[in-house]
Amino acid sequence: LQPERLGPEVLLDVDAVVVAAYGLRIPDTLLDRGLWLNVHPSLLPRWRGAAPVERAIMTGDDETGVTIHRTVKELDAGPIAAQRRFPIDLDDDAGAVFERAARVAVELLDDVLPEPAFTPQPDEGVTYADKITAADRELDWSRPAKEVHDRVRALSPHIGARGVVEGRPVLVWRTRVDDGQLEILEVQPEGKRRMTYEEFLRGLR
Repeated sequence: LQPERLGPEVLLDVDAVVVAAYGLRIPDTLLDRGLWLNVHPSLLPRWRGAAPVERAIMTGDDETGVTIHRTVKELDAGPIAAQRRFPIDLDDDAGAVFERAARVAVELLDDVLPEPAFTPQPDEGVTYADKITAADRELDWSRPAKEVHDRVRALSPHIGARGVVEGRPVLVWRTRVDDGQLEILEVQPEGKRRMTYEEFLRGLR
């Protein structure tokens, strides 16, 4: 289900409700009626909020994970039922991390749902993953290669980083860092399909 709103009139005759990627507030009256579990793709309390995968990659984190926690009024602050970490490889984009997190989440829920037990989140280490803004999408080619690469892969394959390449505005979908130098691999000019960087350059001739 992906309802546009959840009001107190909603009747849920279930033992537990599992929520994933649901961006709206759940009323306290519903939270009080039963067990609500949230599947969050980060190692809480790090990266509470709307864009945990993107922020982790953009910041250059070398690992993340999945946390199953009880849904409470405060954003992503409920006690933890299960948590598992996994690495973020240098060239993983957000799509790869989301896919890995989904597999881990299923395994954790299988363990948690029969008999959930909770541990409070620590007070230390809290960070927030704000929504991705237009400014977050802009590439600054003067920044270090690794930083630009991290921004590109954090926004791929679902949002897209924006930059000017060879005088043309493009979305940059894939890059890599080789011997400290940034290499562009895949772009999308305005109004056109995604293409390799070589195809893009040939089109300029």
